[in-house]
Amino acid sequence: MFRLQGSRTLAVDLADDAVKAKNGSMVAYDGRITFKKMTGGGDGLRGMVTRGLTGEQMAVMEVKGQGTCYFADRASEISLVSLRGDKLCVEASNLLCTDAGLRTGTTFTGLRGGASGNGLFTTTVEGTGQVAIMSEGSAVALRVSASYPLFVDPGAYIAHQGNVQQHFQSGVNFRTLMGEGSGESFQIRFEGEGIVYVQPSERNTIGGDV
Repeated sequence: MFRLQGSRTLAVDLADDAVKAKNGSMVAYDGRITFKKMTGGGDGLRGMVTRGLTGEQMAVMEVKGQGTCYFADRASEISLVSLRGDKLCVEASNLLCTDAGLRTGTTFTGLRGGASGNGLFTTTVEGTGQVAIMSEGSAVALRVSASYPLFVDPGAYIAHQGNVQQHFQSGVNFRTLMGEGSGESFQIRFEGEGIVYVQPSERNTIGGDV
């Protein structure tokens, strides 16, 4: 069971089950719990091949046993996402913890990933269970519908779930519209039905000050 202790610490109650968490994110625990370092970036043979081709490495650990374990990372804000047989796409740097039964992998993001400064691949989490994601400041969950597409600055993007398609657009962004942009600029257009998670802080991007 995942629960928040404040907004920056995740508490996970374990009853002879397991979770996968960002390596080094444990800050305290009680009970009989073991920790095993794993290599992330995907489960099974497909994950191994993807890591070999892309060089993508995500340091994770398996946390297993009985008791309560507490996780945090650089005082980041934490949000909980529930999956019910669907898929979450999330930047690896924003993923804190998942139920062990959830499948993890990678997916190609193309120019969107390059523009956001996170590389050409992002992490996928699939199945039924809970996921804890991190953000700089409190994350906002924004609904995407067929009638109302969503435009997001790549530097503020964290994750998305649902039947959502994303399209990369260049030459315009929010600051450009306000006359404050400089150089090449980018944004992502999300269409379909689902949720996009954004943070009130922007990573550096290849488009410069976007």
